[in-house]
Amino acid sequence: MTDMILPAGPVELASVAETLAQAFQTDPALSWILPDPDHRARALHSLFRTLVPADVRAGIALRSPGDEAAALWRAPGQAHSGPVEFLRTVIPLVATFGTALPRGLKVQGGIDAHRPRGRFWYLHYVGVRPGHQGKGHGGRIIRAQTMVADADGLPCWLETATPENVPLYERLGFVTQVQWDVPGGPHFWGMMRPTP
Repeated sequence: MTDMILPAGPVELASVAETLAQAFQTDPALSWILPDPDHRARALHSLFRTLVPADVRAGIALRSPGDEAAALWRAPGQAHSGPVEFLRTVIPLVATFGTALPRGLKVQGGIDAHRPRGRFWYLHYVGVRPGHQGKGHGGRIIRAQTMVADADGLPCWLETATPENVPLYERLGFVTQVQWDVPGGPHFWGMMRPTP
């Protein structure tokens, strides 16, 4: 049923940002960076309003028709941010994280240090709105793009700090390649889905 997953056009990007902001409210890494739930809720809206357009410039945003789920995929060769993207996003991200910025930089530093180089589709963010979790939306939206990667003969990469998500990703063909701990913070899994 992946045919029900749609690329998000300019009009839908706000809905994609809202879906991801809701989905990541309890994410272990973002909860560690922003421990206050009220501050985190506000900050996540700002964060995804910044990240969604940046990821669309580097790849594609996908959404389910009712905005139950959304995913941001960076195209092969676009996983690592360049200097132009850094300049576009640095001021909004500083404003978003405020005094939590050092923790955010620790998390991002760990992700950057463990992400492989090379050509692969990068699942930067995927999330399902809380009222729709456990109904298969996450698997459908991931499969919509892994099918494209398979057709192109390319692997896919993701990181997660949510232990409960690891079995889902394994069922979708991802294999843990590396694990690491952010000093004083969350544990991460780096997972690759090899070419078929």
